[in-house]
Amino acid sequence: MIIGTAGHIDHGKTALVRALTGIDTDRLKEEKARGITIDLGFAYLTAPNGEVLGFVDVPGHEKFVHNMLAGAGGIDFALLVVAADDGVMPQTREHLAIVDLLGIGRGLVAMTKVDLVAADRREAVRAEIARTLEGTSLAGSDILPVSAVSREGVEELRAQLFARANAAGRRSPQGRFRLAVDRCFTLTGVGTVVTGTVLSGAIAVGDHVTVSPSGLSARVRSIHAQNRAAERGQAGERCALNLTGDGVAKDVIHRGDVVLDSALHAPTDRIDAQLRLLPSERKPIAQWTPVRLHHAAAEVGARVVLLGDAPIAPGDQGYVQLVLERPIAAAAGDRFVLRDTSAQRTIGGGVLLDLRAPAHKRRTLERMAQLRAHAIREPESALVALLECPPAFADLTTFARDRALGADEVEQLAGSLRLMRFPVQRALIALLPDRWLQLKHNILERLAAFHRDNLDLPGIGLERLRLQLELRLPAPAFAAALQSLARLHEVALDGAWVRLPSHQVRLTPAEEKLWRVMQPLIAGKERFRPPRVRDVGSIVGVAEMEVRRVFKLLGRLGKVDEVAHDHFFLRETVADMVEIGSALAAEAPNGQFTAAVFRDRLDNGRKVAIQILEFFDRHGVTIRRGDLRRMNKHRLDLFRRPADEPPSPPSSGREASPVGRPDFKSGGGREPVFGGFDSHSLPPRSGSAG
Repeated sequence: MIIGTAGHIDHGKTALVRALTGIDTDRLKEEKARGITIDLGFAYLTAPNGEVLGFVDVPGHEKFVHNMLAGAGGIDFALLVVAADDGVMPQTREHLAIVDLLGIGRGLVAMTKVDLVAADRREAVRAEIARTLEGTSLAGSDILPVSAVSREGVEELRAQLFARANAAGRRSPQGRFRLAVDRCFTLTGVGTVVTGTVLSGAIAVGDHVTVSPSGLSARVRSIHAQNRAAERGQAGERCALNLTGDGVAKDVIHRGDVVLDSALHAPTDRIDAQLRLLPSERKPIAQWTPVRLHHAAAEVGARVVLLGDAPIAPGDQGYVQLVLERPIAAAAGDRFVLRDTSAQRTIGGGVLLDLRAPAHKRRTLERMAQLRAHAIREPESALVALLECPPAFADLTTFARDRALGADEVEQLAGSLRLMRFPVQRALIALLPDRWLQLKHNILERLAAFHRDNLDLPGIGLERLRLQLELRLPAPAFAAALQSLARLHEVALDGAWVRLPSHQVRLTPAEEKLWRVMQPLIAGKERFRPPRVRDVGSIVGVAEMEVRRVFKLLGRLGKVDEVAHDHFFLRETVADMVEIGSALAAEAPNGQFTAAVFRDRLDNGRKVAIQILEFFDRHGVTIRRGDLRRMNKHRLDLFRRPADEPPSPPSSGREASPVGRPDFKSGGGREPVFGGFDSHSLPPRSGSAG
């Protein structure tokens, strides 16, 4: 258990800690010279059961409240110190308010210097303290009379602390590791050491960590937990970590940094929070008020953006967005304190809710519903509430990271709620089971309606379908959801088209017959300069309009591409031309080539070569800079055959992949890929004419 002192200057906090532990926490020369505590001090006390209690002794002077806050963020138990001769003083009230804002509900009051006052004064101060505690998290706490000089009550206080620690037990080591750094120094023969309170999780010798927000990587060489050499430290303990690694030094790690599990490194400078304004404030907090934000051991300038319709009045609370001057490492559910920019008074504090707060549309009804969900402390209930409000899905990876949940906790959470999860790059989009069923039924209904109205079309474009749905997943997640349905044969994916498995589009016998006549004309030796629609019509003796209609239909089936107006190329030919462009780029020293070089390689006319390249420009396959072009490696698969697929004979078909849509490649044993997610066991393409 970590015990933190609180109270006015010269009320005997340091003397009391020394009486309890035998350790003088004033370590600075200036502290000893002036007789006051300036910075944080630390001491330890071993309980009869072997547990070690840690003490954080904080300064009481109003000028050093920022140092007091750096130590108060990680304490489990508050030891409020009030001198019997002075009674309740200004910093007593401010420190008590800070303890209350930090949500520290366990504690007691030590009424010190009782050897200096009479019995009636003791009772008067006791009554004053009890009144002061009313309405705070320490209301009703025990008030013990003690004297560090006469040692009256010291043993009773020590016994109380042992009993409270035993009753509380050790904090759970669940969750990912976070340690709030309050000191960093170098020891001869050891190296760089950071100290602080472990906020969550556990750490072991040899573990790799990240110092956030800087992103510095380090390895833990050794550990001291509660002032003892150890192989492991965990939540609720003060630890000293000996860090090693490239760039690790005392001048690059600062008070306020957080040493954490590398999976948690995601600093933020915009946070939605719930703010409670202290009743002692004279006026409401206004829009864009400048403040000093204290979180864990960090202090940073910030602005307050009100998310409600009116200012927050003294004693009231509301949702705000904190826009920080620089990023910090935090977790959802962490407590914070706000002070004015002159550092003269504490304004209020509260709970951090969402570390990924939006800069726009931050006051909508939808956003307010999300904030109410984020305000729920228990992860499972919070996630359910979040998934039940619009947009009905969430990134489970971000949710878990921002709450410092461990991998086993996430799996347990997903299993308990039976979540549908779609991995997309670094995200894991999650939906509740009933919302997934709703989405699936909506997809199938939309496809059925589209097929009824468009019998001659092979399917609907993925993006067009996505935008028609009430539950609108991000495009990569929607593609992953469709792939999941395709594996169950509930939908079929043909190139960029989505259809029901039962829907088939085929050429009519007359169209098949015409295609067999037209296909050789745009294949073979002339495939790089095929005849146009009018010329094809003249050769086969069919009206130009009918030839154009059949070519358009074949384009929708993915067999041909209209490179220029009325100029259709076989898809295989387009794939060959992509390969030629890639070869030219590979041969060129700078990866760029001219239209003339491309024309010569095709043995084609300049006009047609320019039309082909402009077609590739429109589709993003090539990127033009003046007279030079280079291939866009991210769009090569739009037309080019997969690397493991041999060149197809001129008569074979190929799926369409219109510009701006993801390409679900099929055929040749290649699995569809979208957004880093591989689908498996997709049904074969059906319904195309051949």
